[in-house]
Amino acid sequence: MKAAVLYEVNQPLVIEDISLPKPGPREVLIRTAVAGLCHSDLHFMEGLYPHPLPAVLGHESAGVVEQVGSDVTYVKPGDHVVTCLSVFCGTCDNCTTGRTVLCTDATVKMLPGVSNRMQWSKPEKLHQFLNLSSFAEQMLVHENAIVKIRRDMPLDLAALIGCGVITGYGAVVNTAKVTAGETVAVIGCGGVGMAAINGAQIAGAGRIIAIDTNPVKLQLATKLGATDIINPADGDVVKQVRDLTNGGVHHSFEVLGRKETAEQAFGMLASGGTATIVGMIPFGQKIELHGFDFLRERKIQGSSMGSNHFRVDMPRLVDFYLRGRLHLEDWISAKLKLSEINEGFANMKAGKTLRSVIVFDS
Repeated sequence: MKAAVLYEVNQPLVIEDISLPKPGPREVLIRTAVAGLCHSDLHFMEGLYPHPLPAVLGHESAGVVEQVGSDVTYVKPGDHVVTCLSVFCGTCDNCTTGRTVLCTDATVKMLPGVSNRMQWSKPEKLHQFLNLSSFAEQMLVHENAIVKIRRDMPLDLAALIGCGVITGYGAVVNTAKVTAGETVAVIGCGGVGMAAINGAQIAGAGRIIAIDTNPVKLQLATKLGATDIINPADGDVVKQVRDLTNGGVHHSFEVLGRKETAEQAFGMLASGGTATIVGMIPFGQKIELHGFDFLRERKIQGSSMGSNHFRVDMPRLVDFYLRGRLHLEDWISAKLKLSEINEGFANMKAGKTLRSVIVFDS
């Protein structure tokens, strides 16, 4: 099969021929239908987060089951599935207390530096990425890294749910637990930010403020549920939010992964408000906050993959889409061939796209 391999940071991905063995007892072989280009992949490509190389990247995907291992009962060949990097064991302390996204059992995960038995003709060890490696025509994954979905759900849209949608929606609904009538600000209107905005609308937020420098993205945000838009080019973001809300928001969501916007997210809170950091702030970078602000019970927290319970959350998101409540069609800016993947990431970095997807039968 063909796969896109990252050999060195800040270098283009290279299309290579690789192969996979038959599934082990609890493994599933998937024919990849669609893989989304996520900003998280770009972080690793640029070396902002470490990972052993060479590696096959990609983690936002949907496909069709081709083969299953001897102990797999959850899926069968022909099932449509969405993948999720939050593979879970179901038996560790975090899993049994309902926090499967923080599973600590390494036996179900492919840790950095461990191959998932991908094979090629070169002497270097080829590394698997985030339990999936979906920039490839096939994936060999643990059965607890997938969720079955309805066959009437388009796979190109289903792939978005596997990372961007569940991360943004889940940060609002699962991590922050936004309730009806509360005020929300979302900093960054990329794919994850749009999911947070749409999720806040589904949750019944009373006011949803979208913050971005791209006017086109701001206009799309209003279609997805934003009641107000703010462009940082128009002045101090924190002041603009405070003026709009008479003192600050109940919830802010930082989706860009930047020090300054994380600090702004905390600064725009009302007393008792919560800032949720969703973006991947570069490894080793610290943020600075005013200690006094904590005296008014303002809080800051992280969100990992939307604190998901993906086998529950993702089928619900599919239903939301099919009922017209989750607006996924507007998110896809381009459908690409695997050979066009570097062009897709270049457009992402230039801010030209909301979400590009690799369609493997194209």
